[in-house]
Amino acid sequence: MGFQQSFRALSDPIRRDILHLLQGGPMAAGDIAARFDVSGATVSHHLAILRDAGLVLDEKQGKYIYYELNMSVVDELIGWMTALRGGNEDA
Repeated sequence: MGFQQSFRALSDPIRRDILHLLQGGPMAAGDIAARFDVSGATVSHHLAILRDAGLVLDEKQGKYIYYELNMSVVDELIGWMTALRGGNEDA
């Protein structure tokens, strides 16, 4: 997973909204889908892109799949952006 894939995933407003939702903690895919006015298949596609970019982690629990932010990747992106501003030369 590289920055290019992460930034491509972040380019879509629905995916950014999904990440915002997950700030509150893990959520089931169905609960995430219920928050959007698009099909469940569309939300599933967005979740797959976020997962493939490493921005979210998924875990199957019974018949449900729960998603959560992958903070290590989020922290890496923030560190890189901070370095652009001259805030951290080591990132």
